[in-house]
Amino acid sequence: MAVELKVPPLGESITEAVVGKWNKKQGESVAADEPLVVLETDKVTIDVPAPAAGSVASIAFKEGDKVRVGDVLGTIEAGGAGASAAVAAATPAPAQAAAPVSAPAAPAQSDARITPTARKMAEENRVDVGQLKGSGTGGRIMKEDVQGQLNRPSAPPAPAAPSGPRPNAAREERVRMTPLRKRVAERLIQAQSTAAMLTTFNEVDMGEVMALRKKYNDKFQAKHGVKLGFMSFFIRASVEALKAFPQINAEIDGEDVIFKHYYDIGVAVSGSRGLVVPVVRDADKLSLADLEKTVGDYGGRARNDKLTMADLTGGTFTITNGGIFGSMLSTPILNPPQTGILGMHNIVERPVARDGQVVIRPIMYIALTYDHRLVDGREAVQFLVRVKECIEDPERLLLDI
Repeated sequence: MAVELKVPPLGESITEAVVGKWNKKQGESVAADEPLVVLETDKVTIDVPAPAAGSVASIAFKEGDKVRVGDVLGTIEAGGAGASAAVAAATPAPAQAAAPVSAPAAPAQSDARITPTARKMAEENRVDVGQLKGSGTGGRIMKEDVQGQLNRPSAPPAPAAPSGPRPNAAREERVRMTPLRKRVAERLIQAQSTAAMLTTFNEVDMGEVMALRKKYNDKFQAKHGVKLGFMSFFIRASVEALKAFPQINAEIDGEDVIFKHYYDIGVAVSGSRGLVVPVVRDADKLSLADLEKTVGDYGGRARNDKLTMADLTGGTFTITNGGIFGSMLSTPILNPPQTGILGMHNIVERPVARDGQVVIRPIMYIALTYDHRLVDGREAVQFLVRVKECIEDPERLLLDI
């Protein structure tokens, strides 16, 4: 008995994916619920499990093909009476799961999916909002998304078809961009075309935090089951700075400024297929141990392609740490529609002046890229100074001063 393997619901506002990898070949045996095929979207990767035990009877889409929700990826020939019975019971499930998803598809395109300002701009400029990918919470289309579409050149910057014969083709390898990488590229271009980005820098003496870690890390790990890292300190320091300078925790929506009185901090982590930014919700309410556990869990799931859309949605401010790769200094790019992003870098022993004496201290350069439309240079500089103060005197974080 043949059982269809269908593309499952992919998440809010996502209707298509790319077949990333088949874990089995046609004719090979497969166990029930064994991950059979990997689908890649512009946000996450999804493992599609085998609906029954048996063998792969057919494969309808090869790696690199685009598929839509409900498409039949292939079929499983159920093997054995027990497997056939399980298949008979489970066969209706894909259809039942797909039906309620496709039914409300039309409302998802309603006014709830786009801000009034963005809809007005789209109508005035005859922009097809159905072709836009929203950067707001839950994929909501913002004014910046429409403006970004208007700012795009009429011709695509890169040809859709191969560029033609290449003199060194025999020594080159052509690989199709993954949906995630294409989405990252789109977001970077969008940020540069819709925000007035500027970066300011400062340096942080990491000596006190490093001493604190050395003194308490063993006890911390024994009690909480996780190491005491630097990221939790920088998240807490960023939250304190955001409270002092709320413009950097805000966003521009049309002619309005939305000030967010919550602190959902995106932390850039390296996944198996590129950089992703899961969000630490209500970071101001979490302890250092909770922050370390959350970031550690996100990092592990990113490496194993287990992050969900909910993990990546939203965020009011972002922190990226290029220092783990050896970066000395960088100018991070905003994550629209956010107003600020903090860049951490490597820690290097440098000669600095302290009380008239030259001493060697562990120094990290930090950078804040901000949207100059909303944030003035004074606030941006003071924000970094506040982060610097919290890191250089970590007791402030514990005493909330």
